[in-house]
Amino acid sequence: MESQAEIQRTLNAADSADFRTIYDATMQMLYRISYRIVNDEEAAEDLAHDSLIKANEKKLVFPSINDAKYWLIRVVKNASLNYVKRKNRERKAYEKALYEDHRVVQSGEAELLAAESIKIAKDALDKLPQKLKEAIVLKEYSDLNYKEIGKVLGISEGNVKVRIFRARKLLEEMVGAENVFLPN
Repeated sequence: MESQAEIQRTLNAADSADFRTIYDATMQMLYRISYRIVNDEEAAEDLAHDSLIKANEKKLVFPSINDAKYWLIRVVKNASLNYVKRKNRERKAYEKALYEDHRVVQSGEAELLAAESIKIAKDALDKLPQKLKEAIVLKEYSDLNYKEIGKVLGISEGNVKVRIFRARKLLEEMVGAENVFLPN
């Protein structure tokens, strides 16, 4: 355990003795925090070391070891979160590149049937009563949730749900499942 004098002592991250004190007091904790975020031992260790190196390179002076801990926790947490975001973006880009050339080319007949189905659906949507049409368009095309739609339309969330249910039911009756082409 650290003595009370050690906890309250000013520490300079650029000084090798002070850096060793900071390192010994925080490295395991920083590693555990990073590991819980990135779920990768090697990356967590690198991120924890990078945060300590950052303090050293910036020649930061901390009023106490606790201040150093708090600063380092923020740095390693943010670095770990950024690492996870970057890895997700890289994974998505890789998957997109990997599967991009596997697009299915539709035949002329399939394109014609799909276009007819879209026209049938749009015509049915135009025939809906205005109140139902507003609700279903906001839900399906604006990606709003029920609460947000309620605010836009000035109605309750429950009323939004009812309108969307009724709109879907009417569309289903007007279009009919046999009149719609769904490509594979």
